[in-house]
Amino acid sequence: MSEAVVSPVRIERLSIGALGILALALGTLQSVVEPALPLLQREMGVSPAEGALIGNTLLVTGAVVAPVAGKLGDRYGGKRVLVRLMAVVSVGGLLAALAPNLPVLLLGQVLQGVMVGALPLSFILVRKHLPTGESQLALGVVMALFTGGGMVGTLFAGPIAEGLSWHWMFALPTIAIIAMTLVVARLMPHDPPVQSDNRIDWPGMALLSGTLLAFMLGLVKVTGAGLPPLAVGAIAVVVAALATGWVAVERRAASPMVDLRMLAKPAMWHSCVLTLVITTSFGMVAFLLPQLFAVSADGYGFAAGTTDIGLFLLPGAIAGAVSDSVGGIAARRFGLRAVLIAGAVVTVATMIAVVSLHTAEWQLVLAKVLAAIGAGIGTTALLTRTATAVETRDTGIATSLLVVTRVIGVAVGSQVAGAILDAGADSMTGRPTESAFVTGFAVAGLVAALSLLVVRITKKGTQA
Repeated sequence: MSEAVVSPVRIERLSIGALGILALALGTLQSVVEPALPLLQREMGVSPAEGALIGNTLLVTGAVVAPVAGKLGDRYGGKRVLVRLMAVVSVGGLLAALAPNLPVLLLGQVLQGVMVGALPLSFILVRKHLPTGESQLALGVVMALFTGGGMVGTLFAGPIAEGLSWHWMFALPTIAIIAMTLVVARLMPHDPPVQSDNRIDWPGMALLSGTLLAFMLGLVKVTGAGLPPLAVGAIAVVVAALATGWVAVERRAASPMVDLRMLAKPAMWHSCVLTLVITTSFGMVAFLLPQLFAVSADGYGFAAGTTDIGLFLLPGAIAGAVSDSVGGIAARRFGLRAVLIAGAVVTVATMIAVVSLHTAEWQLVLAKVLAAIGAGIGTTALLTRTATAVETRDTGIATSLLVVTRVIGVAVGSQVAGAILDAGADSMTGRPTESAFVTGFAVAGLVAALSLLVVRITKKGTQA
């Protein structure tokens, strides 16, 4: 038998609450960099593209760890793996809080990045202990609280960084994570691991991790360093070779890390493609707006401080939390395809408007709100559809692949946006020009429009 045939132990409300608060704390730690990024760039003397690396370092680790965490959670139990990952996150948060320089801060971000693996592990716990109907609601709640943590981090990063120091904006969420991990470890019932006679597919894990790491680091280098075509080609060859090797290993493995037959299901690969497109567009918007709030130049920009930037971004964080919580419900009520089309149309229309209208704070605040709604309902609907469309034993790996796709999309979007601002910087002042921001918003709109084409092509797979 590939799954343990036991009656699930239902999660008590207190356990669900502890898991939710942990997700909230993780979301807070992940989000504090966004409003404080201009401040960090000034204090450390780095460019926008290099600044994007501060946030994307976390995403690089997350992209590598999430599928491994999901698979190990499927095999050994979600609670057991979750507690161990939170120990690593706590070390990373404390390291970032004590960082005296950029290299140490980046190392802390690397360790914090394993928090991305907490989402598929939470999904494993919810799926194993709750019936399908309740698990869909709980999945949305976990995602909403993780996104809600972004609201908390966005709101308080500025006051903490300006009132105390930026070190404390890492320290306080880390303390909360340590406390809630202890609570989860005590209250959450142990989920039975999947019983299997097959060994862990370590070669598959290593090759997939290597592929993702090469891709993410290559992305940072290509967008930030302006590499020559030969170097770009070499990176592409390395990524393609690792990906090919991974596919070959998975096809021959007795117990593959990722069942390629599962990956070939329309519900799976359609969700991956659409999630990548949606989050790439949103990643560009999420990076461009704080930069435009912070810049000060004739005719554009607002010279906003970290606290003001956090307040400007707060409505968007709230909108993201709400849309994450209702994405699965909306897809069940109106159909997945309708939700995806609505989200894409909202985002495209918003980007068309902000290309011309970006001279008042309220215009950009509204743009972030609408973009967060468009991306939130779409990606959460795709995630909940995937989580309930695969076998229970594959919940961790399937949802982790979707989480990784979200991470990659946001990283691609922010790095591309940073590269656009660097390329459009004024030669005298070094500040991004207004035309660079306009170009960034226009490209984000075009990427969002691409999702409409993908929905059209995958019409049958998005009817559910």
